[in-house]
Amino acid sequence: MERPGESIARTAAALTRLLDDGWSPPLPGAGRTAQRWAALRDLGERDLPLARLAEGHADAVAILAELGCPAPAAGERLGVWAAEPPAGRVEARRTDGGWVLTGTKQWCSGARSCTSALVTAHADDGRRLFLVDLAAPGATPRPGRWATPAMVGSDTADVELDDVPATPLGGPRAYLDRPGFWHGGIGVAAVWAGGAHGVAAPLAEAVATGADPHRDAAWGQVDVALHAVDAALAVAAAEVDADPADRAGTAALRGHRVRGLAA
Repeated sequence: MERPGESIARTAAALTRLLDDGWSPPLPGAGRTAQRWAALRDLGERDLPLARLAEGHADAVAILAELGCPAPAAGERLGVWAAEPPAGRVEARRTDGGWVLTGTKQWCSGARSCTSALVTAHADDGRRLFLVDLAAPGATPRPGRWATPAMVGSDTADVELDDVPATPLGGPRAYLDRPGFWHGGIGVAAVWAGGAHGVAAPLAEAVATGADPHRDAAWGQVDVALHAVDAALAVAAAEVDADPADRAGTAALRGHRVRGLAA
């Protein structure tokens, strides 16, 4: 059995190869959202921990583009660390030299695998988003409270931040108050859908070997559920491309619906 450290290293190496080979799904809302989510779904079906890291990188790229920030440099592996549990508060403060972050960020996928991360933190003027270079002094991964053996390769841990320099991205609430927040949430659901397809594959193969009423009935239920989430992703992609700026105000409801089906 693969040890946790080996799984983390293997998945990190796979992410590096994936990005070096040019994996770069289209941005959401640019006319090819279905292709974006299909790429995430297919990756989730093949390797769920890798897909978790790749989705974070792809979401970070989309966030930077939506906020008008420079794209990441070649070789960068980004994460989006935006969980806000009560015990994981990070404070941001201005200094003469710029912004610094202090606190413990929980549930950081790619804690030792990413080169940089988009991190939410609390400032005097509200919740903000920052870009953090994880090689900077004061950024230290620690064992986290999130433990799922099948996902150990996603390298999800806590990260302690001790006066770590950070670059602000947009203004207060820029991370939350944008249509892409909800589009990105559906990208996560696409990964979940891929994982569900991967888990269901052995049952589909067993059904193909011959008739068995109980097994066939179980497969029928699974197939309906998989088809429903795939159809929801397709409909949502078309809606996002038709209204990327969410002028209709339906992005949140859409995101909740698709994530609810995929969960």
